[in-house]
Amino acid sequence: QVQLVESGGGLVRAGGSLRLSCAASGRTFTFSTYAMGWFRQAPGKEREFVVVSTWSSSTTYYADSVKGRFTSSRDNAKNTVYLQMNSLKPEDTAVYYCAAVRYRTLYSGNYDRAYEYDYWGQGTQVTVSS
Repeated sequence: QVQLVESGGGLVRAGGSLRLSCAASGRTFTFSTYAMGWFRQAPGKEREFVVVSTWSSSTTYYADSVKGRFTSSRDNAKNTVYLQMNSLKPEDTAVYYCAAVRYRTLYSGNYDRAYEYDYWGQGTQVTVSS
């Protein structure tokens, strides 16, 4: 069984920062074959791609809306990925989800499509006040 567990969400003022974490575990989960991504979903909106990155950090793609403000990183020893979010805006308010996608999907260019992802966390709420 594969588990992705997010943490680190909360309430922050515009211009502030938060760091989200996603811990991956599972006997059937081969970490080296999956890239890790983040999506977000605001009320009444579709799930939106934020970032995806390989475990080696050799390849990372960001959504234009977060480029330059958000940074993906990881601790391979802990099987944990992080999303550092700076200069937060009210429009960043959403539930943030960690997800895993096979490398072949990443390199196919379909990394921004939620339905391509195999595993999902439960989500963590991020609220940015103006």
